[in-house]
Order: sequence, then structure tokens, then C-alpha cells
Amino acid sequence: MSHGFIWYELMTSDPDAAAKFYGAVIGWTAHGTGQPGMDYRQLKMGDSFVGGLMAMAEMPPMWVGYISVDDVDAAIVAIKAAGGAEHMPARDIPGVGRMAMVSDPQGAIFYVMAAIGDGPATSFAPGKVGHGGWHELHTTDWSAGFDFYKTQFGWEKVHAMDMGPMGTYLQFNFGEGDFVGGMMNDSQAPRPHWQFVFNVEDVTAAKSRIEAHGGETLRGPEQVPTGAWIVQAKDPQGAVFVVVGPKA
Repeated sequence: MSHGFIWYELMTSDPDAAAKFYGAVIGWTAHGTGQPGMDYRQLKMGDSFVGGLMAMAEMPPMWVGYISVDDVDAAIVAIKAAGGAEHMPARDIPGVGRMAMVSDPQGAIFYVMAAIGDGPATSFAPGKVGHGGWHELHTTDWSAGFDFYKTQFGWEKVHAMDMGPMGTYLQFNFGEGDFVGGMMNDSQAPRPHWQFVFNVEDVTAAKSRIEAHGGETLRGPEQVPTGAWIVQAKDPQGAVFVVVGPKA
């Protein structure tokens, strides 16, 4: 079983506004889950679930990813032993699975989750509009970070790119297959974090939609080595995300 990202979650200060913004920009529809005492909404692209969003007053607006594990409690013990930390204790979500929020030794936050069911996750689908297309770790020590994720989840190096003054950009996979993300040292980032990239049909049009609906363009459009184009943006509540696709 591949232990990679299986879900993306937006923690935001305004779920209604966030659902409207991403619906306009990416095309997601938001659906309430009916969880008692919690306004949690699942984001769908067509018939496929991609992620979720929820109000989270305790943290700044941000995207967080879920990594698949076989045993959440064992994963927490191993992560803490390797220098990581536990931020939210493990809990069960009826009909969904068991999950916990943790961070790697450099401080990048993510969830570990043992999902119920045997079906494949539909969130990550490179090139498929409205789905996750790339995962990027911005950190203080990518080499130590990779060693952590390799040990915990079995990820493997695919290619290390020399970016000159920017240092090394490591491309990795989830232990098999093609690359699924990259890692790099980022001295400009306020804190180590995972950045999530979503596929769109055209980055120029997506950039226009971002700005028309109250978001802010931070970078781009700029071309990446694969030939695709990216735009890094901030939603109206302050969560940073990236879109990738062709450029008309």
C-alpha cells in the first residue's frame, strides 16, 4: 500500500466564503457532512471527492494534507520518536477512519489517517482538472526532511535538481511510480509547511478568477520544468495554494 497524500483540507476562518471562492476558481462543490458539532464540508469535482474545509479559529487559514498509514497510533509513536510532534490526538470519525494531526521534525504540519474501505483515494490525480497535482515541502532542511518521510512512509528520491542560488529541489515519489512532489529549503517561508498544487484547465484564466473573487496572486504565471505553468495565490482568508496547468 502506498503511504502518500490521500486528502486535502482547508482550515479557514470563513467556510461559506471559502466554499464560494474555490467553487468559482477551481470548480469544486461543497457538501455538508452532518457531523455533530462541526461544520465540515467535503469538496467534490464532478463525482469525485477531492478534499474538505472546516472552520478553525485556533490556527491561521491554511491547507493541510492527509498521509495514509496502516495504524495511526503506531504512526504517532514513530513520528514523535523521530523528532516530530503530535498536535491533535488520534480520534475516530465514524464511517471515515482514524486520524491525528502531527508535524515533521522541522515543523511542517500534516495529518496521518487510516481510512475505512479499500477503494483508491481520488484526491490526487496529476493532470486531472480539479484534483491535486503536486505536493511541495518548503522547509529548513530538505535532506533531513526527506530522511524523515522516507523512514516513516517509504517515500523515495526520484531526481535532485540544482537550482543554483536557490539550492537543491528534490523530486520524490510515494515509494513507487513517477514523482509526485518536491522538497526544498525556503528561507523566505514564515515556517516550514506543505504547499498543495491543484490542476486547472488554464492558469491564465484561473489567475483572472482568483483576482476577480478576492484572492491575491503571489507568483506567476511561470513555467516549471515539466512544461506546465503555475500560479501561486492566496485566498481571501489568507490560505496559500498553487494552481497548475497549460497557459493559453
